[in-house]
Amino acid sequence: MIKSNIIYNMNCFDYLKKIYDDSIDLAIIDPPYNLKKGEWDTFKSEKSFFDFTFKRIDDLLPKLKNWSSLYIFNTPYNSAFILQYLVSKWLNFQNWITWDKRDGFSSTKKKYVNAQETILFFTKGESHTFNSDDIRVPYESTDRMAHATKVWLLKNWKRRFPNKNWKLCTEVWHITSERHKNKVNWKVVSLWHATPKPLDMIERIIKASSNEWDIVLDCFMWTWTTAVACKKLNRVFFWCELNQEYIDIANSRLNKL
Repeated sequence: MIKSNIIYNMNCFDYLKKIYDDSIDLAIIDPPYNLKKGEWDTFKSEKSFFDFTFKRIDDLLPKLKNWSSLYIFNTPYNSAFILQYLVSKWLNFQNWITWDKRDGFSSTKKKYVNAQETILFFTKGESHTFNSDDIRVPYESTDRMAHATKVWLLKNWKRRFPNKNWKLCTEVWHITSERHKNKVNWKVVSLWHATPKPLDMIERIIKASSNEWDIVLDCFMWTWTTAVACKKLNRVFFWCELNQEYIDIANSRLNKL
């Protein structure tokens, strides 16, 4: 069977067959979006794309424990169909997370510019892990909060003081894309992959929906982000990737931790 903390060079369907059922605490899935970003992201038709996506979900679900969590990235349009499919499989919908990337896919003058991606958060069973205090975020109104620590805020006719550990995380995430984080001389440059996910965002998911030494699965690792986050946060990871170049990048980054 598959060993933990090793990145396997194989496709997701073959990889999932080798994982025990009821063994995964958290699955973070960043699959193709069918946006023609490369050969790996290009399908013959919308039907073939969703056939691929739903087959992957069918193979994944038996591997999840009864208290596990599942996060799936995609476009808002694709996510609408994926959400309905997950509901039909009797998973529990928790959140439609909007990732405000501060970076649109493309410019357009015929509709609003795409500047977000969707992260669907589902759970299996009723007793899933959610560490809300581990992912608190800073208050936006810093001046108002500073004043409130000395006085108080009126909410529902009760006196309330700001939490010293910041506020609870909402389902709208303002996290800058890797493309814009890695500008050179204020210009966007090509990265090692077309769609890498920010490390701080993956860390947020892992902190929220798993505990130390839980098993985290990623069937489309692309580069390094989830593996690095797991190593930093003391989680066990199960990963596969079809592109050996991405595996080499991931292993190089893991060896530096």
